[in-house]
Amino acid sequence: MVPGRLSITEVARQLSVTTKTITRWEKAGKIKSAKRDYRGWRVYSPEEVQTIKSLVETVY
Repeated sequence: MVPGRLSITEVARQLSVTTKTITRWEKAGKIKSAKRDYRGWRVYSPEEVQTIKSLVETVY
């Protein structure tokens, strides 16, 4: 894992949503596309997590 970055699973767990929800929001353009690590897995910075968190708060 890239230091200072969270996997999609960790972000989903913190925000009480599923990884599919985060992926759907990304595909719908509600959040920007995540950066990828060397394996191609999505990774999120703390700032990106805050953006997703604010979306979660408006949706739920």
